[in-house]
Amino acid sequence: MSPWPFPSLAVVAVLVMLGGCATRPINSPIEQVDLTKGYRYETRWEHRGDYDVQNLVVLAFSGGGTRAAAFSYGILEALRRMDLVFPNGRKIRMLDEVDVITGVSGGSFTALAYGLYGDKLFDIYETSFLKRNVQGELIGRVLNPGNWGALSSETWGRSELAAQFYDEILFHGATYADLDRGTGPLILASATDISTGARLVFLQGSFDYLCSDLNAVPLSRAAAASSAVPFALSPVTINNYGGSCKFAVPPWTKAFGDPETAPRAAARILKTRQDLQALQNGVDRPYIHLVDGGLADNLGMRAALELVYGIEALHLLGRATPLDHARRIIFIVVNSRSTPKTNWDEMERSPGDVQLLIKATGVPIDHYSYEAVEQLRDTIARWQTMRRIRDSAALPGNHDPELAQLANTPNIDLYAIDVSFAVLKDKAEFEYLNNLPTSFVLPPEAVDRLRAAAATIFLSSPELQRLLKDTGAKLIVEPAPAGGAAAPH
Repeated sequence: MSPWPFPSLAVVAVLVMLGGCATRPINSPIEQVDLTKGYRYETRWEHRGDYDVQNLVVLAFSGGGTRAAAFSYGILEALRRMDLVFPNGRKIRMLDEVDVITGVSGGSFTALAYGLYGDKLFDIYETSFLKRNVQGELIGRVLNPGNWGALSSETWGRSELAAQFYDEILFHGATYADLDRGTGPLILASATDISTGARLVFLQGSFDYLCSDLNAVPLSRAAAASSAVPFALSPVTINNYGGSCKFAVPPWTKAFGDPETAPRAAARILKTRQDLQALQNGVDRPYIHLVDGGLADNLGMRAALELVYGIEALHLLGRATPLDHARRIIFIVVNSRSTPKTNWDEMERSPGDVQLLIKATGVPIDHYSYEAVEQLRDTIARWQTMRRIRDSAALPGNHDPELAQLANTPNIDLYAIDVSFAVLKDKAEFEYLNNLPTSFVLPPEAVDRLRAAAATIFLSSPELQRLLKDTGAKLIVEPAPAGGAAAPH
């Protein structure tokens, strides 16, 4: 037996040579894009069964490690215990009304896992992920000499090791084909293209530009890409076959073909399409390297904003939209953003390099998170104003075509329910939650308090009360089950 507590150099060398040939999973190419197949918005409703066509409910789960995963899970638990009873006697469970869930970084784990398991998630998620030392177990695997060979490979980094681990503990071999066959809401997990800074959503519509089949991609790789924090984890690399599959732009986007004549509301749609079209150059860009989605959109709100602005732009052009049937769009923004206090301003000595790097990355992300919610609120106010102008009795017989076009905003009511620490009335609880770290390990008590706080904040939302008033519905809330999330302190 070796007298040393670690493997000998010879053993380590053998392990490195054996693992040096490790290669990452390769996403499959497609020969031709088929807009009627795959995991995309247009095909999701074929699997949804009897859903409410008048209301579109969108959950947006932010990044933030286990803090975000637990906080977003708390909203799912809360919606599961809430029933809406309408004046006609119809009763629905609020969770069943959710149509779309966007997820970034830590929030992507909750989103993807709920899309895969549905209600079964409530039996496994707490022990499988939330109250597990995911971070410690990952570090243990990185330090395990048995993995050093694979980690030394140029194409198999720490995020591939993480994806393997996530698959073992949570996803168990599931791919997007499993989501495609399922009946749950559309899940939009996103990552950031490190070369361009553009957001890449794991949706077949995005993979069409890559000429690749999303259904074959493991959910664990999507989660790994969405949470691949630079420096701590390596980028997740996918193959780009763009330009090889007879790709055609979705028909509805052709209405914005000329940027000079497109309505102002179409600007974000055009920018996103420009970013995606850059992927069509698979010859010069055969590989796309993805990192944490929070670098491009830490709230998962850009997809929501693009949806709203796209509908508005099409209306201004007098075109039909995919959501002309909708009467209401309800956004529930679950934002676990935290701003722990520092004592930097009390010292003459400046912060260290690592501290500055973390802060410099987080500050713009946090500020964009705030701006995204405010942009949605601005849109709500603008649509309401334009509707009042359009319906005002003060303008009878006014046939000014320019005014008529400006006032032609969609006849859809928008709601933005803000579920964030900042609106928590219990200031002591706010301080506790706001100082939780961004990591993939938290004490069980912190997990429970995050889950409980999510329900408390949601129920106190003025926008939720406006929604209930507008629909004439009553909200029935079942108590949390024994042994569930603890009440806020």
